Amino acid sequence: MNRLAVVALGGNALLKSGQKGTISEQEANIFEACEDVADLLDQGYNLVIGHGNGPQVGNVMLQHEAGFKVFDIPKQPMDICVAETQGSIGYMIEQQMRNVLFERGIKKNIITIITQVIVDENDPAFKNPTKPVGPYYTQEEIDHMEDQGWEFQEDPRGRGFRRVVASPKPKEISNWEIVEKLAREGNIVITVGGGGIPAFHKKNGKLEGIDAVIDKDLASSKLATSIKADAFFILTDIPYVYINFNTSKQEKLHFVNVEEMKKHLEDKQFTEGSMAPKVRAGIEFVENGGKETVITDARLLKKENAGTRISLK
Repeated sequence: MNRLAVVALGGNALLKSGQKGTISEQEANIFEACEDVADLLDQGYNLVIGHGNGPQVGNVMLQHEAGFKVFDIPKQPMDICVAETQGSIGYMIEQQMRNVLFERGIKKNIITIITQVIVDENDPAFKNPTKPVGPYYTQEEIDHMEDQGWEFQEDPRGRGFRRVVASPKPKEISNWEIVEKLAREGNIVITVGGGGIPAFHKKNGKLEGIDAVIDKDLASSKLATSIKADAFFILTDIPYVYINFNTSKQEKLHFVNVEEMKKHLEDKQFTEGSMAPKVRAGIEFVENGGKETVITDARLLKKENAGTRISLK
């Protein structure tokens, strides 16, 4: 029986820094990412793919702002923007993965599922926004957006400032049972896009969307635990997780146990809104029954034991 892997694709891997976000740019990026992810099929994995939407959902929100200002088109709330990007990015991943499999002579069904993720409306994250969305701005540009009421944080790599929004912890992934069944039957499933559409249960039990962007790595980790995946791959734009990042004492982490990673988190070695949630997601998966979390660049998936690999021991 094939092993089961959940793969979390970063939003910035789909839309690279400095690009405008044209369809041709995104399709080329996604085709390249799918070529790398498809290598896991050769390693005997069935696949569930989650993906980020940080750049894309920010752009959609800007489009709504522009439509409101120019044409008085009603702005849509953030959960609807997340749903829009789930559909559009899921469509592109599904199409490009089909193209990759076609080139390799592989026949598989690929299914994109629009996924709600349940959060707590009283999650403290709503009072402390940390999740970056949208493009990078200069200080001058954000000075001209004071009327928006948005919050910004400076990028640790010096690329500018990004808007930050609330990122509550995922409590439950809708339809995870269906996802597991489909994946174990050999179908490739694309789900929890952008961390999932944030929703909560009202006191009467009914569901309602809420303004937030759930971290896609934490949502993918929750899903990986629910479906009892064997491995969890978090794909980013660097080959390893580092401590003392961007300093003369920078050191890559290769094989790391959970306790070591927790210590690095306590020492604030990882930036919130960037590597810290990836590390937390990796730890959560392993502590809840997963065998291994791998954090790496997608191009290294072909190499045995590449990337930062988190396990219990």
